[in-house]
Amino acid sequence: MRIGSSEVWILIALLVVAWSSRGALGIRFVIDREECFSHKVEMGETVHFSFVVIKSEGSWHYSEEGVDLVVKGPSGEQIHDFRDKISEKTEFVAHHEGVYRFCFTNKSPYHETIDFDLHAAHFVYHDEHAKDEHFKPLFEHIGKLEEALYNIQFEQHWLEAQTDRQAIVNEGMSKRAVYKALFESSALICVSILQVFLLKHLFERKLGQSRV
Repeated sequence: MRIGSSEVWILIALLVVAWSSRGALGIRFVIDREECFSHKVEMGETVHFSFVVIKSEGSWHYSEEGVDLVVKGPSGEQIHDFRDKISEKTEFVAHHEGVYRFCFTNKSPYHETIDFDLHAAHFVYHDEHAKDEHFKPLFEHIGKLEEALYNIQFEQHWLEAQTDRQAIVNEGMSKRAVYKALFESSALICVSILQVFLLKHLFERKLGQSRV
């Protein structure tokens, strides 16, 4: 059975996507004080990562302080240090092979829900194994396609996390506005009742004095 060129393209693309997905990490977690994640990266890989503070444990607490994130390499060298960030998205090239650590620190007294996304792009091809001169441009195009597809997915995930956070903040602010309006209405009713009582008491007192 002969396989057409289009079928070869599809097969290779599926294999590349399946292989590259091993370098991806997407997680939404709740942090109390500190939470660390480790990810093995090969030398020369481009590591994309992002995070968004989705919501706080306290429904009345909406702070712009954010969390801290420190990224360290295999030898403990510091690569990135973000302070008091609600959201961040960046990338770096791994100059050493090994385990990279991503440590989040929450300094607020509330539990925070964080959306964390990480991807290590490691599409490579080896010239020494190529038997056909057409394989090199083929793999180059697949690599570019893979990177473009992931960039779209990475951006969508980032925007979804931002949207989730804004929706939660808006919902909390709406609840607070309703509670505030109810509290003010109750206060006005209490003040009105008190005024009626005082006026009635004053009127009865004056009426009693006039009869005397």
